[in-house]
Amino acid sequence: MSRPKTRWIVIFAILVIIQFIVLFDSGSLPDDAAGAIDKADTAWMLVASAFVLFMTPGLSFFYGGMVTKKNVISTMLQSFIALGVISLLWFLVGFSLAFGDSIGGFIGDPRTYFAFHNVGLNPNALLSPTFPFLLFALFQLKFAIITPALITGSFAERVKFTSYLIFMCLFSLLIYCPLAHWTWHPDGFLRKWGVLDFAGGTVVHMSAGFAALAGAYVLGKRHNETHQPANIPFIILGTGMLWFGWFGFNSGSALAANGVAVQAFATTNFATASAMITWVMFDALVGRKISAMGACIGAVVGLVAITPAAGYVNIGQSVFIGFAAAIISNLAVYFRQQRTSLDDTLDVFPCHGLGGIVGMILTAVFAKDVGLVYGQTQTFLYHLLALVIVGVFTFGGSFIIFKITGKITRLRVSEEDERLGLDLSQHGETLSTTPKAHA
Repeated sequence: MSRPKTRWIVIFAILVIIQFIVLFDSGSLPDDAAGAIDKADTAWMLVASAFVLFMTPGLSFFYGGMVTKKNVISTMLQSFIALGVISLLWFLVGFSLAFGDSIGGFIGDPRTYFAFHNVGLNPNALLSPTFPFLLFALFQLKFAIITPALITGSFAERVKFTSYLIFMCLFSLLIYCPLAHWTWHPDGFLRKWGVLDFAGGTVVHMSAGFAALAGAYVLGKRHNETHQPANIPFIILGTGMLWFGWFGFNSGSALAANGVAVQAFATTNFATASAMITWVMFDALVGRKISAMGACIGAVVGLVAITPAAGYVNIGQSVFIGFAAAIISNLAVYFRQQRTSLDDTLDVFPCHGLGGIVGMILTAVFAKDVGLVYGQTQTFLYHLLALVIVGVFTFGGSFIIFKITGKITRLRVSEEDERLGLDLSQHGETLSTTPKAHA
């Protein structure tokens, strides 16, 4: 048996220390507040939280089916491992950074809910007035989990697994948590400006898209960019899981079992349907074959684009949002492939980044009572300003984090490991073989 490398000894030691900190500093169990909560809202938020968690395994199938056969396991694991890593970070300090007492509207006080202190079964008047505050923290956790997983598609097939783990932790704490605070905390400065993000178009998809752009730029091109997707049925399965889970993503963001949740459910479905059909019809229009992968990518673009608008627009407007996002992302994908040297492996920026941008802008156009179509300009102008701020912060911050990670450990695998495939070189596993049991 080979000796463990020093960095793994340090990481495991940190994990052990954290266990003892939370074990002996966890306080008493919270009182049952069953009499003070709305049972319908609580039941719905439990279901919605489970729906959103289901999206991350769905993303792993979606991405895993798109890469070459020698990189399927590694790509799927990059999504799946976020369930564990981000859960522990969120429990320890992430939730507090995102939703703790505001420090100037920019970040939460890390002491407010450190290790889930004061996160109990009673409602929170500002964040979860009708259901347990602990449930709100768990619901928001699922958004924090999937965001770094989305980024992995941009550097698939060449990133070193340990460097990805470091990047994921730094991105979550330094990029995602501040964005969530700006946008969703009652005292966040973007929220005070009136910037609307119903379920994460800015916080999740734009941030993932710009971080993906930075990652593709920093890591550079693969040595062999031509590849055949490993498993189209995996892509279809992943899309179905994402579409299903997205109902919790968007409808759950109503934070109640009410009409807004129903409206978000409907707009989510119809925007997605519109984008899927638009994508394949546009492919046919320009002379490409109608493909299963195209239908799936189009559907996901629709899910992304409707996310910031889901509870603010009507069904007809949601259909247009899906239509517009599909055409823009479709053009961007083929422009990236044919006119640039950027190797965004699974087109995360053209689909999630631009999809989120289209959704954010059209939210400001169509949002009930405050959108441009209602003669209001303030929301639209603040959305444009927020777009610039979020883009610069997320791209610049992610670029710096990638550089810092590269100083700690090598970002890319070697050329030989890339040729061999990340499944085998990083994890000692392949699709066709079963690893030997450990002694």
